[in-house]
Amino acid sequence: MSLNDPQWGRRGGGGGGNQGPPDLDELWRNFNQRLATIFGRRGGGAAGGGEPPSFRQLGGGVGLLVVLVLVVWLASGFYIVDASSRGVVLTFGEYSQTTEPGLRWRLPYPIQSHEVVNISQVRTIEVGYRNNVKSKVLREALMLTNDENIVDIQFAVQYVLKDPEDYLFNVRRPDETVMQVAETAFREIVGKSTMDFVLYEGRQEIAARAEELMQNILDRYETGVLISKVTMQNAQPPEQVQAAFDDAVKANQDLERFKNEGQAYYNDVVPKARGTASRLTEEANGYRQRVVAYAEGEASRFRQILTEYNRAPAVTRERMYLETVQQIMTSTSKVMIDAKSGGNILFLPLDKILQLSAAGVADAIGAPKPPSSDVALPEAAGRSRDSLRARDRESRQ
Repeated sequence: MSLNDPQWGRRGGGGGGNQGPPDLDELWRNFNQRLATIFGRRGGGAAGGGEPPSFRQLGGGVGLLVVLVLVVWLASGFYIVDASSRGVVLTFGEYSQTTEPGLRWRLPYPIQSHEVVNISQVRTIEVGYRNNVKSKVLREALMLTNDENIVDIQFAVQYVLKDPEDYLFNVRRPDETVMQVAETAFREIVGKSTMDFVLYEGRQEIAARAEELMQNILDRYETGVLISKVTMQNAQPPEQVQAAFDDAVKANQDLERFKNEGQAYYNDVVPKARGTASRLTEEANGYRQRVVAYAEGEASRFRQILTEYNRAPAVTRERMYLETVQQIMTSTSKVMIDAKSGGNILFLPLDKILQLSAAGVADAIGAPKPPSSDVALPEAAGRSRDSLRARDRESRQ
């Protein structure tokens, strides 16, 4: 009832000025009259002198209200499922069915209820930090390695839902379960690895192994969760020992550098020494073969000369003398000969003689002169040899 109703606070149906508490009968008549007007019905009398509502009128209004309430109750069973979601219908709290995207209807509450689960949303959990790697959670981040060292690890896990029924009903707190499984998997893998492997070369391998192990555990729990990616955000020693660890890392780097330098020096010196040794060995083998071959050749030549000498001693002796003189004379250009008469020494310039002989032959055939005086023609050499042989015979007689 409105406060500006003209009948508010008046007793009876007439005008007057007595102010007081409202008359309940009058209020009921006015309410019934207004309700009848709304539903197309007329009251039994005037506003001031109507009768109490009949049971028929009261029943008709209540029935209409019941119909309206029933319609609204049935309409509350409609719900919409997005394209990226699935609807899970519960009957008295028990799983009934899973509905596809679109406009759906179920029995209204409390008979049935529904849960809309987004199965394409990528959910992320952070282990060892919150929102930023600087906001560390040491209780989750500190892990023990196989070589009894402590490392500080922060990583993130991304996952989606592959089975909304398992996600809703098999695990009470699925997101917390995924976090605990992720931490457990990482602690197991880090506990089987060394500190250097975790901090340096093994990050990708550890993340891949952790993803596989997490998925196996979640499938065994039937959580309906599918791990999509595991990312290691940071891995380092604890801050309390960071300085000492940096010194140890620098020492290891220096050790590796010295090893590399020593190996480079070894690779430079040893092959050269081996090459020099191999060269000297080959030269020695070549010298040995040359000397042995020369000695064998001289021995063979001596045996052949001995054989010829046994057959004709004079001829062999003469030939050996001439060959020796020829060998000696080829290394000099001047020869001095002692003549028989008077003991005077005759100077015989063989180089000039050879040059003149070569020049005469060249003029005869029209060829250019030889550039060197050491080159002699075979005929001149033959004549000089004959003259020397004749003089030697005369001196012997």
